[in-house]
This record gives sequence, structure tokens and C-alpha cells, in this order.
Amino acid sequence: MDLRALLLGLAFAVMWSSAFTSAKMIVADAPPLTALALRFALAGIIGVGVARALGQSWHLTRAQWRATFLFGLCQNALYLGLNFIAMRTIDAGLASIIASTMPLLVAFAGWFVLGERLRAAGLAGLFVGFVGVALIMGSRISGGVDLQGLSLCIGGVLALTLATLAVRGASSGGNLLMVVGLQMLVGSAILAVVALVWESWDVRWSLRLVLAFLYTTLIPGLAATFAWFVLVGRIGPTKAATFHFLNPFLGVLIAAAILGERIGPLDILGVAIIAAGIFAVQTSKPPPAPEINGSGSRENR
Repeated sequence: MDLRALLLGLAFAVMWSSAFTSAKMIVADAPPLTALALRFALAGIIGVGVARALGQSWHLTRAQWRATFLFGLCQNALYLGLNFIAMRTIDAGLASIIASTMPLLVAFAGWFVLGERLRAAGLAGLFVGFVGVALIMGSRISGGVDLQGLSLCIGGVLALTLATLAVRGASSGGNLLMVVGLQMLVGSAILAVVALVWESWDVRWSLRLVLAFLYTTLIPGLAATFAWFVLVGRIGPTKAATFHFLNPFLGVLIAAAILGERIGPLDILGVAIIAAGIFAVQTSKPPPAPEINGSGSRENR
């Protein structure tokens, strides 16, 4: 991994982790789905406008359109929509911890559902990571966490897992910034319909709300998504996902520093265990495939 990819991955991790804190500020003063639909509309218009200025086309390949719609539906509408609703009743740090389990879920789906090979260290990492999740969940549930909000976050990370499995199709074929802008517009359109049905316009305007909205739109929304696509295209989805092992730490630390959220000893232990599990999974290479030699027999090298 070169220095540019390393810096890009670190920047992505910080931007992605900070989104939970800024989202918590937004949902405290505005209807979550309406705010999210407006955020995606603004970010999508900016992304598409800049892409057109750079000469990119919105005439995407069929695979790109399919992946763009799926990514916009699963990540923007489902994952972030469910998380924005949930963060009205649960801490931003807890939401970031749950979302950070996505690499574990991707690896598990690849191994259990798709039949991908995984070394013993990777399997151990899956087990360790889920133990860390169970530790934090048990601590929070016994402490009186809102179970509905917790369930929404879990549903959101499952949608994010599906979106991540679709990212390769969206990032191939060029027009990268155009793809980023269009998938945000897809999410905005879906959320706008739901918001019109379920939400009322009840906003408590403040400088904090405006700044949090602009930050969430431009940094975690547009810049982090673009950085993720570039990173995946540069080093591949497996290596790129390694940076997610930083997200439990960063998400909790940022929420504690800015929002003053409490961090218990079991939270710290659980976050460390989850990060170790993610790191083990993402750095564990699959065993080499057996080759067929000239006599027709299989051998491993």
C-alpha cells in the first residue's frame, strides 16, 4: 500500500467516523428523514455539477446504473435513514460501533454465503469481532439502551453490508464522481417520498444545526464517499476495508469529545476487541488455490 492510499484511507476513516456526531446534532433539531433527503439532494447536485464540469458523463454502463441504484438505496436510504432515526434515542458512539461491524459482516457473507475461502486467522477474527459486539450490546442493554433504536442500527448495518458488496460494480467504468452524485440523488428521492408520508416539518433553527448540516453534506457525505470509491479502485475492497478497524475508536472518541457521551470500561474493551477482529479478518489472505500439475494431480505451493 503506497503513502497516498494510506493517507486517503486515514482521511476516509476520520470523515466517516465523524458523521455520527454531526448526525446526532442534526436529528436533535430537525426531522431525520427530511434532513437526510435535503442533505443528499444538495450533495448530489454538487457532485453531478462538478462531474459535468470535469467532463464526466451520466451515460453510465448498465452495471454502473444497477450498482448506483442499489448503493443509493441500501447505503443512503436504508442504512443512513435507519441510523438517523435511531440516533434520536441512542448515542452516536454506539451507532458508530454497530456500523463499524460492516467489514465483519461482509467477510462472513463472503465465507458463509458465497463460499469464499478464509484462513484460520480470518475465521478467528470473525469470532473475536462478534464477541466484542456482544460484549458492548450486553453492557448497553443492561444499562437501558433503547431497543428500537438499537434494532434500527442493526438493520442499517445489514443494508450497508449489501451496499458494500455492490461498490465494485459502481466504481468500474469511469465517471466516478458522477456515480457518487447520482447515487446520492437516488437516496434523496427515496427518502423524500418516505419523509413526506411520515414526517412533519418541525425544525428548531440554530447555528449548530446549520453547521452540522453543511458539514455532514460536504465532508462525510460527499468527500468521504468519493474517497471510498477512489480507495477501492486503487487498492481493492479488501484492503480498503482494513481502514474500518479504526472506525470504532474514532467514532467513540469523536462523540465523547464533542457531545460529551459517556465511555464505560466495557465499551473500551469491546471496541478494542471489535477492531482486533476486523483487522484480523481484513489482513488474512485466503489460502492459495491448488494447482493442477502436468500429471493431472493437484498440488499446493
